[in-house]
Amino acid sequence: MDKTTHFGYQQVAESDKAAKVAEVFHSVAAQYDLMNDLMSAGMHRLWKRFAVAQAGLRPGMKVLDVAGGTADLTRLFLKEVGAAGTVLLTDINFSMLREGRDRMLNEGKTPPAVQCDGERLPFPSNYFDCVSVAFGLRNMTHKDQALAEMNRVLKPGGRLLVLEFSKVWKPLEPAYDLYSFKLLPLMGKLVAQDAGSYQYLAESIRMHPGQE
Repeated sequence: MDKTTHFGYQQVAESDKAAKVAEVFHSVAAQYDLMNDLMSAGMHRLWKRFAVAQAGLRPGMKVLDVAGGTADLTRLFLKEVGAAGTVLLTDINFSMLREGRDRMLNEGKTPPAVQCDGERLPFPSNYFDCVSVAFGLRNMTHKDQALAEMNRVLKPGGRLLVLEFSKVWKPLEPAYDLYSFKLLPLMGKLVAQDAGSYQYLAESIRMHPGQE
């Protein structure tokens, strides 16, 4: 019998989760950046800059952006490692990867973009100075396997950056629930014509392990 895992609040077969997550991100890819700006009031850009600042990057370093989607982090990493460095944009979802690739091409940037599964990275061990995953780990079926893979491709002493939502302070939970389960799907419906995908995203945040 197939093991089960959560897809938002639903229990689904482990073998089905990746396909269900893929449907969500195929649906939201075209409006992903706009919705991120609306949902966070632009704060996600500050969070990403903060994450990159923790990487300690220098010109010439190699960086892997896992589940990098529309390339927000990739673009910031490119500024840090310069022309002598390498930044690989990866995502399992072609629609998201295409958005990121096209965005960079429009800016005259041509870093490699690779469609691959974060749980089975097609890169050599001990290769990257930094590996990042931003708002992507919670969507992976086997988080422990994905983290092990990211660790495998890191050089000894390299840095793994995981940017993800955390649990809110208890007194804020009622307001956060209202935002997550009422306003967020409504914004998805009005802006992206897809309330269901944003309902899943809210549920996936709630089901992800907390910061403790």
